[in-house]
Parts: sequence; structure tokens; C-alpha cells
Amino acid sequence: MAGDREEPEVAAWRGLLVAHSQLVPAVEADLRAAGQVSLSWYDVLLELNAAPGRRLRMSELGQRAVLSRTRVSRVVDELAAVGLAERQPDQADGRSSFAVLTSAGKHALRRAWPVYREAIRRRLGTRLTAQQCRDLAALLEQAVAGTETGIAGKPGG
Repeated sequence: MAGDREEPEVAAWRGLLVAHSQLVPAVEADLRAAGQVSLSWYDVLLELNAAPGRRLRMSELGQRAVLSRTRVSRVVDELAAVGLAERQPDQADGRSSFAVLTSAGKHALRRAWPVYREAIRRRLGTRLTAQQCRDLAALLEQAVAGTETGIAGKPGG
């Protein structure tokens, strides 16, 4: 720190961490209160839904999801146990497998979206203007642009 003032980068980093630590659990609680899938399940379902053929190699899913690769594997197992996703072996490479979105998974994603969207609106849209949200999104994209990992701890992410 320079004198009594916090360096701008440190203040920004602290603000990002505090916002994450408060907003993520709040959105998670909103989803849970509405009887929807958890935020980690939602993230994996969303990535699978956006993928061609609604399927991704587990390694690709691990790079795309906002979770650790180990956590992604556990979430896929949890989703498969309740029929929202499936694991399918990769016929071309016996060492890898695909995570595949099921129709029940797509339905769960559609059911959760309005709750998730409202939680985001309530947590950000009522506190920030639309322009501030656009600026925040642009600043965060700029902050991670050019990083090798994109998401901390995810090589090649």
C-alpha cells in the first residue's frame, strides 16, 4: 500500500472477491429457495446446452465451466444420477468420455432460467444501471483478456 491509501488494483481485486463471496451465495440461495438446480449444476447444464450436439468431452467441459475440473466431474456424476446428463464413452479414445445433456436436463435448465435471471436482476440490475452493467462486463472481460488460463487454476482454459 502507498501511504494510507489502498492501491487501485488491490482495491479492485478486493472488491471483486467481496462481490463474488456475497453475490454467488445469494443467487445460489434464490435457486435453492425456488426448488431449482444448484448454481454448479446450472453452470454445467448451460455449457452442455450450448455445445454442438449438446455434448462435450469431459476435458472440454472442465475448461468451459466455472468450476474446477474435479468438481465438474463430480457434478456430471450427480447430474447423471438424477437423469439430467449422461456420461458416454468416447469410442475413438477409450481414455475419455463425453458429458451429454438429456431432455430432462434441458427441461431443468429452462425451469431454472427465470429464477436465475430474476436473481441476477435483483442482485445487480436494481443496484447498477444498464450502462454500469455493460461497463462492468467490459471491464471484467478486459481484465481476463490474454490470460493463459481465463479461470484461475485451469491450464489452457
